[in-house]
Amino acid sequence: MPAPTRTEKVSISPLRAFVTVEGAGADRTVVQWGDTAGTAGPWGRPFGTFASATFAVNSQFFVAKNITFKNTAPVPRPGALGKQGVALRISADNAAFVGCNFLGAQDTLYDHLGRHYYKDCYIEGSVDFIFGNALSLYEGCHVHAISPHTGALTAQNRRSMLDDTGFSFLNCRVTGSGALYLGRAWGTFSRVVFAYTYMDNIIIPRGWYNWGDPTREMTVFYGQYKCSGPGANHTPAGWTGPGSSPTRRPSHSSPSAS
Repeated sequence: MPAPTRTEKVSISPLRAFVTVEGAGADRTVVQWGDTAGTAGPWGRPFGTFASATFAVNSQFFVAKNITFKNTAPVPRPGALGKQGVALRISADNAAFVGCNFLGAQDTLYDHLGRHYYKDCYIEGSVDFIFGNALSLYEGCHVHAISPHTGALTAQNRRSMLDDTGFSFLNCRVTGSGALYLGRAWGTFSRVVFAYTYMDNIIIPRGWYNWGDPTREMTVFYGQYKCSGPGANHTPAGWTGPGSSPTRRPSHSSPSAS
């Protein structure tokens, strides 16, 4: 793709497999749009989160390199409705993203379905800004929170113990502003693991939020393994071991993320 910013909404058809999109550099090639879940669609009805995506991928074997996917919707105020704005949605198997940026606020990256690999990417948002029910590995990625209040990094939607899905973060960095949950249990069997990851001093000591349903604390799998930084040093009551423990599970309810 050429270097300038492209202000458009893109959808890759399920019939077009093996598509590769490569930019001139993530700081130079940008695809942006500003729809939110509450934006009125062609028939006057709200788009919803799924259709708010600036860039939607529905085909298998998609590869993106050195490009920025951006949703220009601003950070919503706490409690605002219909403000989810997806920068990229990936709803197909066997996808890879290398050196890409994903910029948005609430619900930036909809890691919807399939097996995906993210390498050396930058992902920015406020609430649930990596969410979905894919089986994905994030390696060497920089995840940056921009909420001025309380936010959440992940909202993984594994709904059955038979689902082979979950998010793994390996050798990543978590930085930003506000107070951040590492994840919220969108799915009853939500599964997220951070390994060898640096965490800035923005992580809420409890670490994880049960989505207002204490029973999910018995079924989710949330873990840290040999993580570093001031945000990885908390040991919530009822969890096993220090910040480098193999498995950490939430033990109490907590206020809803904004």
